Amino acid sequence: MSADGVDYAPVVIVGAGPTGITAATLLAQYGVATVTLDRWSEVYPQPRAVHVDDEVCRILARLGLAESFAAVSRPAHGLQLRDRSQRVLAEFRRDTRPGRNGFPQANMFDQPVLEALLRANLQRHPLAELRGNVEVVNVDVAPPGRARVTYLDRNTGRERDIEADYVLGCDGANSVVRARIGAAMKDLCFNQRWLVIDVGTAVDLRQWDGVHQICDPRRAGTFMRIGATRYRWEFRLLPGESVQDFATLDALRPLLSPWIGAAADSDLELIRVAEYTFRAQVADRWRRGAVLLLGDAAHLTPPFVGQGMGAGLRDAMNLCWKLAGVLAGDLTDCVLDTYEQERKPHTTFMIGMALAIGWAMTAGGDFGSAIRRLVVPWLHRLPGVRRRVVDSTTPQLRRSALVCRKPLRRSLVGGLCPNPPLPEGGSLDDELGRGFSVVTAVALSESDRRIVEERGARVHHATAGSVTADWLRRGRVTAAVVRPDRTVMVASRDLGVVCDRVPSFHCGARHHDKGRLR
Repeated sequence: MSADGVDYAPVVIVGAGPTGITAATLLAQYGVATVTLDRWSEVYPQPRAVHVDDEVCRILARLGLAESFAAVSRPAHGLQLRDRSQRVLAEFRRDTRPGRNGFPQANMFDQPVLEALLRANLQRHPLAELRGNVEVVNVDVAPPGRARVTYLDRNTGRERDIEADYVLGCDGANSVVRARIGAAMKDLCFNQRWLVIDVGTAVDLRQWDGVHQICDPRRAGTFMRIGATRYRWEFRLLPGESVQDFATLDALRPLLSPWIGAAADSDLELIRVAEYTFRAQVADRWRRGAVLLLGDAAHLTPPFVGQGMGAGLRDAMNLCWKLAGVLAGDLTDCVLDTYEQERKPHTTFMIGMALAIGWAMTAGGDFGSAIRRLVVPWLHRLPGVRRRVVDSTTPQLRRSALVCRKPLRRSLVGGLCPNPPLPEGGSLDDELGRGFSVVTAVALSESDRRIVEERGARVHHATAGSVTADWLRRGRVTAAVVRPDRTVMVASRDLGVVCDRVPSFHCGARHHDKGRLR
């Protein structure tokens, strides 16, 4: 409680969806107290996101959810491109075994189930408080050095104020926080109405166990198996159609018949039918002073590459260690400017990929369909195209004060380090902890090791022939500085250069439990 009787927390998070809860958990792991405000008392029950890649799985593992998420998710087997007659034009299979990030490259899940795991996990952290059934009505950045959030407590009908050193706007597409800081969405010229259908059934639908993309300019669609008994369809709505036209299984059967065959209505549970407008937008500014935007408040992407929810978790992973370092006095406030510098180009690129897939599925009318029938069947035969379709690796981060890349030079800098299992148990992520680290193929001298450890970082010596040593060798470097979010900050053949560039970041070293993440 502050001196004038107003509540205070170092960080206030507006929105308790996956992005907000991830941010609260990451900050709690660094010893930062948070208050998260949300309009819902419980998890929002409707399924929305259904896919995360292996890079995002690393974030979930960082939260302590690796095993519990694996128990409620299933690896996706790849992608089929089909024409309007269900003829397979091309097939791109994925390896469902763990890859370089330690997890399968594509993973299907039910969002309400994941959100329940996230909230239950947050309860393990006393520093993280969640206040539900409230509505944020104002965010004031006027208090010197702080922001003030005003919200309506629906339980009491009274307005309350809470001051914070920083406010994180994780409140979705219609963000109140974004409006209050004067940010606006830049439209990337994509606006399509789609029908989203979730069905539960114990009947074996006898379908290929991957994602089916229907490339049809008239009625583009997607089919995917989410879980043992859960399926999702998405179809582009035609002009004049609305969700009310498809409110029953009988009305939906003409759309679903290629997949459900003769399954009786009594065997199918219609979980949800909803209309969504798929948009591509990016906020023109992600920060104003002590207020920052994350997730859908900062960017919206069509779902064609399954990166919507994952983008928000990437935002939290990029920002929260920086914020913790600033609050602990290890880093200066200007470091927070690197958040937008790094994440905005990355997100914009991923939105561009989604737009390319969307237009490939829907553009060109009958002429476009004819071209697809001629061209697409050859795509999977081209090694470069096949590798790009199934590879889940996202772009390297752009140059910033914390990404020391040289212009026009290929390097490991800006990308993620691998996360292989270690012979002694656990993974490299477990070994590196929550702070900075130096990953090296050559043993450090006593003086270099002392420099690194005095700055709160860890050292991992990659043994010859290991995945990590091979990664350094392919990057033509001897050692690398790895940030808390596993992004490579610096890489060089000169050990002295690498060790000298390690920032002082002691808050990452204070919250470890015998070398393993708690």
